[in-house]
Amino acid sequence: MALLPIGLSASVPLDAVEDFVTTAWPESGAPGLAYAVIDKGVIAAGGRGTTLAGAGEPVTPDTPFLIGSVSKSFTALAVMQLVEARKLDLDAGVGTYLNAFSERPAGAITLRQLLSHTSGYSTVQGNDAHAETLATHAAMVARWTPAYSPGERWEYSNTNYHLLGAVIEAVTGEDFADYIERRILVPIGMKHSFVARGAEPDRVARGHRPWFGGKRAYTEREGGQVAAPAGGIFASANDLARYAAIMLNGRDDIISAAGKAEMVRPASPQSPFYGLGWFIDRQAGTAAHSGLVPGSEALLTLVPAERKAVIVLINANGGIGFADNGVLLNGVTALALGQEYRGEGSRVWPRATYVMIVLLPLLFVASMGWAWHRRERLRRKRVQGTPGLFSLWFPLATTLAMAAFLLAIVPGFFGGSLNTLLLYQPDFAACMIAAALTGPLWAVVRLMIAYRTSPSSAPAQ
Repeated sequence: MALLPIGLSASVPLDAVEDFVTTAWPESGAPGLAYAVIDKGVIAAGGRGTTLAGAGEPVTPDTPFLIGSVSKSFTALAVMQLVEARKLDLDAGVGTYLNAFSERPAGAITLRQLLSHTSGYSTVQGNDAHAETLATHAAMVARWTPAYSPGERWEYSNTNYHLLGAVIEAVTGEDFADYIERRILVPIGMKHSFVARGAEPDRVARGHRPWFGGKRAYTEREGGQVAAPAGGIFASANDLARYAAIMLNGRDDIISAAGKAEMVRPASPQSPFYGLGWFIDRQAGTAAHSGLVPGSEALLTLVPAERKAVIVLINANGGIGFADNGVLLNGVTALALGQEYRGEGSRVWPRATYVMIVLLPLLFVASMGWAWHRRERLRRKRVQGTPGLFSLWFPLATTLAMAAFLLAIVPGFFGGSLNTLLLYQPDFAACMIAAALTGPLWAVVRLMIAYRTSPSSAPAQ
């Protein structure tokens, strides 16, 4: 049973949104998308494309998408339910509820700090490998040292919500997925939504990732138990609109109206733009959360004062500079809220970076051929003293430094490891690896050619 009747209607004006999607969707390269707009309890929604590139079923507003970190708002809502049931205290340490933390310094990290990403765990730690279950993962995390002192600073980390999922299981004695479905999805009436439990089920929007200007299906995508609290819920656009309606109605139902209001306020001075499971923009008057997982992206935006919300779901990751999803996500949201959309700004630098990384391995391979073509000149450098020797050996040092930068530093700009970058941007990451290998290889080939004595060069030396 749903908690309140919600109308599915075309009375919300969508002409501007539909026209925009008609133009922007083909440029994104995404196989499919769905969106929904809610205005004072009335929902209008639409869908384009297919669940799988070149095949699959048509995407509709009832098609389940993996919503990524939008799932965090559901985990936060579950925590607030348990707080109102007096089973949890937001300002109690995680060690109060998880035995693995009870004798460790990290046990003092509060639930509020976990909810608001002020626990001290870093983004990179949050993207680390998972254990098999939430309980075993929490026990593993308990042995980690947070990157910062609790409450010192804000830094987004999936680890926070993995631990909250473990707390929910510990105090309820119930599997996280079962609790979310029984206490949130079913009461709201989210009939086309569920929590990932393993292999991806049929009839969902399949994930796709960037591949040299296009999109390629991500057939390896799976939803594990540990990922669920941070990013493992599947939901349709219509169902998320029902969820948004509950969050906007100002009533006591799934939780109290006061609890809902607390979730969409800044959680602490260290977290001025994040509440309890929601990003907060006080100037714009919005509470929102994006979702990014391998193969899918999502954006849910609430405007509490106007009781409006917009949901955009895409079954593909945006590329770097090309086939970007930002236009769809932000353009649909702005237009659905009656705002002007001014675009995403210049994409020159992202595109230039992408093209450079793609071309670097080809350049190094071509340079090996050029080195062989100019082999006699290279060999003469051996007897030209310091300048000649420097020009022979310096490329090896610079390409090794370049390789270290590409493999060890650049992935951090994307909030994770090289493996993380391979998950989200496989074409870009593959070319980075190729450049890191072919660069030093070119330098070594030059040296081998230079130091190989040939009959024609022997007399000159």
